[in-house]
Amino acid sequence: MSGDPNPFLKPAAVSDYVRETPLKVPGFADLHKMATLLLAEHASGAAEVLVVGAGGGLEIRAMAEMRPDWRFTGVDPSPAMLDIARQTTALWAERTHLLHGTAVDAPAGPFDGAVCLLTLHFLEWRERLETLREIQKRLKPGGVFVAAHHTGIDEQADLWLERSATFARGLNLAPGQAAASAKAMAERLSLLSPFREEACFREAGFQQPSMFYGAFSFRGWVMTA
Repeated sequence: MSGDPNPFLKPAAVSDYVRETPLKVPGFADLHKMATLLLAEHASGAAEVLVVGAGGGLEIRAMAEMRPDWRFTGVDPSPAMLDIARQTTALWAERTHLLHGTAVDAPAGPFDGAVCLLTLHFLEWRERLETLREIQKRLKPGGVFVAAHHTGIDEQADLWLERSATFARGLNLAPGQAAASAKAMAERLSLLSPFREEACFREAGFQQPSMFYGAFSFRGWVMTA
């Protein structure tokens, strides 16, 4: 991990994002498939979907391939990541609108559903709560929100981060490398316990957050506005 507070702003630092990210997240393709399934429970036909942290465009591409009747609005604070997203979603450009910014910069909607994948772990509690509130108020009543990211898993959080680091970097890491990577992740990320995660979702106005995905230090939730 880089010590840069925001490496995603640098084109060179994100050039391999599309290739590397699916290799670092267990069940990456299935995570997108599950997110689409959960959104589709509320939006079975044509739908407007908000994607927060859309840089890279991988979740938009996956959902667009599965749901030809959905339209997407994506926001991301990194111009470099948005450039990658435009390339990734080029085949679906006519139903994809990408904006530079954060959730507060997204259109008012209302949207049928929203996703925020591999993003919230970068935000401290106050910024995370603000982001979640901005998403919640842009959803239709009963609209579905799906979030997934690194989480602090009880007293074994460091061990689970080490396992995620080993998965991401390969099983043949030299001794100590996984622990060093896990330490850097813990310093860089804002890791909440599952209990605090769900408390944050509820404080932002979401109802019935339910965990649907767990893989090493990653967890995913689905909830309604």
